[in-house]
Amino acid sequence: MANIKSQIKRNRQNERRYQRNKAVRSEIHTRTKTALAVIEAGNPEDVDLVRQAIKRIDKAAAKGIIHPNQAARRKSRLMRKAAGL
Repeated sequence: MANIKSQIKRNRQNERRYQRNKAVRSEIHTRTKTALAVIEAGNPEDVDLVRQAIKRIDKAAAKGIIHPNQAARRKSRLMRKAAGL
């Protein structure tokens, strides 16, 4: 455990950021999973779920939670599967 005040504060900040980022990444996985389930079911009227997944991916990339290239790759894969409808 750190003895230096600034390091103790830094540890608290890192833990808060880690929890926030973990929640956002989990939400991305969940929304992507539901979007893929809709695509597999073949419901073209439920494209709103795909749009929401892409929106969350974009927001995470903008905030630096995931790398922009990773966001582009995830969106590309999602849209490629959605185009298969």
